[in-house]
Amino acid sequence: MPYHTKGKKTAGSKSKDLTARQKEMLKKHSAHHTKKHIALMKHGMKAGKTFTQAHSYAMSKVGK
Repeated sequence: MPYHTKGKKTAGSKSKDLTARQKEMLKKHSAHHTKKHIALMKHGMKAGKTFTQAHSYAMSKVGK
């Protein structure tokens, strides 16, 4: 892999699955938020965002 693309996702790369820790955190988090909020967070986290980044994005798009 060329140096300048190391660690970057390409358009054709597949989404990664959530880790056990991420799943556990989302389960606890879901008690306070809607299904739509959680779904948007899952999508963001699979794309490589952190839990906090995904939460901030979901709050700005769908709210609680």
